[in-house]
Amino acid sequence: MTTQQQIVLVVDDEPFICRSLSFVLRKGNYIVIEARDGEEALTAVRLHKPDLVFMDVMMPKRNGFDVCAQIKQDPELCGTRVILLTAKGQDSDREVGTKAGADDYMTKPFSPTKILERARAMLAR
Repeated sequence: MTTQQQIVLVVDDEPFICRSLSFVLRKGNYIVIEARDGEEALTAVRLHKPDLVFMDVMMPKRNGFDVCAQIKQDPELCGTRVILLTAKGQDSDREVGTKAGADDYMTKPFSPTKILERARAMLAR
């Protein structure tokens, strides 16, 4: 029995973070797509229909909150799970993320193990 690989979109304007997240997720047997800003993220979500998105909050062109809200308001994309990544872990940021429709929230820095755990848990739902 073969199971279809799940697609994960990694969105971060910091190349090192994008590469390291992608590396860890590929090791976890996910198909990984990358985007560097909010506009690229929206295009990638519409084109590839990923199962999960790990997205930085502070990015050029469009921030993660805005992109998350756009995804969740689109009837074709609203089932896409979104985990917001941020260096800002204040409750007010979490509130904005929750209002935008984020499924989860992770504060930087994070360990590769946590990323895989979170991805597996989120995709098992």
